[in-house]
Amino acid sequence: MLNRLLPIAALLALAAFSWSGSDYYTGLAIKIMIYAIFALSLQLLVGGAGLVSLGHAAFFGIGAYVAALLSPESEAAGLWWLLPAALLAAAAYALATGALALRTRGVYFIMVTLAFSQMAYYVFHDTKIGGGSDGIYLYFRPELSLGGWLPFDLGDARTFYFFVLACLALTWGFLALLRRSPFGAALAGIRINEQRMRAAGYSTYPYKLAAYVIGATLASLAGFLFALKDGFVTPELLAWEQSGLVLLMVILGGMGSLGGAVLGTVALVLLQELFQSQEIFGEYARHWHLPLGIAIIALVALLPNGLAGLPAQLRQRRAARLPGAGVDAARAAPKPDAAHAGRQPASARLPIQGEPHV
Repeated sequence: MLNRLLPIAALLALAAFSWSGSDYYTGLAIKIMIYAIFALSLQLLVGGAGLVSLGHAAFFGIGAYVAALLSPESEAAGLWWLLPAALLAAAAYALATGALALRTRGVYFIMVTLAFSQMAYYVFHDTKIGGGSDGIYLYFRPELSLGGWLPFDLGDARTFYFFVLACLALTWGFLALLRRSPFGAALAGIRINEQRMRAAGYSTYPYKLAAYVIGATLASLAGFLFALKDGFVTPELLAWEQSGLVLLMVILGGMGSLGGAVLGTVALVLLQELFQSQEIFGEYARHWHLPLGIAIIALVALLPNGLAGLPAQLRQRRAARLPGAGVDAARAAPKPDAAHAGRQPASARLPIQGEPHV
């Protein structure tokens, strides 16, 4: 029950936070929510199917570039067609590249996804499609017009805040239902032991490809929202550093849960903002990468199960420190038979022919 109430409480807290009155903090909250969607999309692959990808930023950047390239400079585009176009573009690229990348495993899969991501990066970086290395601007946020009636205006800051919050809630709800479905159970089986799933009669390749495409589509949603937030898109959104950043969010929060991906996003974004603050660190804020790296190393070393596993880790330590815990464990241990107490354990051997297997 508590696990169900926590996401609802977090959403209500984020909704109330929009009335904080500070443009900086509301902008920071929007950034965290967008990256949370990005991290959730990768968590489906890493924590759901055991597919560690280092090219996930390609889909994030494709969603952002489609939003900017298809939006006219003189007026707002239609949200009802622009958003599906961004999602379908990333899904198509994921289907084409995933069909090849999923033929490999382990470190080879990581390298192939990285190669495909870098291909997309250099397409936008070295050509004039998206303005080259200078990037491209998005002048108007799209509108959802229904016969001339606008149900909401994304040009309004608070409306855009709630739109991003709604996207985060829908992403969370969709992935939560997916994890509880037979498809999610199949992905969990593939993550634990793919060979056993194949022996049970499952064709694992379609499941992994479907998860890869779904994750890419959700990543493009995050990229689409990021383009609407800043109104500016650069090829750096597709760089491998962006893929490493979102992978670090998933690992830092804990790969076993959706909440871990969100916690890792919150922690990493806030740490970045903290170490980049010139009010706190002065001139040393220019070297923010160094303290950020040290903080990440410390968190990973101290929290092997991520931030989401911290409560369980604390409970285990508290139980180990309770008086009598060692005595109870000794009492619960099986006692040797008195007749065999003085005997030395026999060395293990394989049964010879005719003897029963023990």
